[in-house]
Amino acid sequence: MKPIRVLLVDDHQLVRAGIQALLRGLAGVEVVAEASDGREAQRLIAVHHPDIVLMDIMMPGMNGLEATARIVKEHPGTRVIMLSVNATEEYVLQSLRAGASGYLLKNITPAELETAIRAVARGERYLTTAVSRHVIDAYLERVGPEASSLDRLTPRQREVLQLVAEGATTKEIGRKLGVSVKTAEMHRSQLMEALGIHDVAGLVRYAIRMGVIAPDT
Repeated sequence: MKPIRVLLVDDHQLVRAGIQALLRGLAGVEVVAEASDGREAQRLIAVHHPDIVLMDIMMPGMNGLEATARIVKEHPGTRVIMLSVNATEEYVLQSLRAGASGYLLKNITPAELETAIRAVARGERYLTTAVSRHVIDAYLERVGPEASSLDRLTPRQREVLQLVAEGATTKEIGRKLGVSVKTAEMHRSQLMEALGIHDVAGLVRYAIRMGVIAPDT
């Protein structure tokens, strides 16, 4: 029987080491690689083709939500389980909309981690036991299929939003995206126009409210 191939994605090396140690003791589970951010995760998935990605939701540069949306589109055979410290239904909903197949809190037991990995590997969806299924169903029903303002942004606009909210200058944004300063400025202007927010402080508040960055980023 083929092992379940797992990629770990978290910007904290100690967290990755802890999860790696837990997974090492599970029969039929193999950690094939580790990444510290969403961009590195995309590159490693193309190389290792894991079955499961354990994805931290909050990371600098490219957060887990944006990385997940890209991964499930570009690599449909790979399933993502989101890791978070936040159990609110808004975060869970955003993860599900991004395409995640699972949602776990970082304080779960090793037994629940194993249960989630095996369930998602079978093609099932797994939500941490700390999140009420009833609450999530009610929230999804209340919100309905209508896309949020964040969903309506292009992947590049969401990427620029996170970088701006993290304090990157236009020059730094251009360098990280591999584009000119002029192009980076154009992306930022298009982002502000799309959201109707025309100052950096407003973009930061919006990014925090939508869970793009943590309040203390």
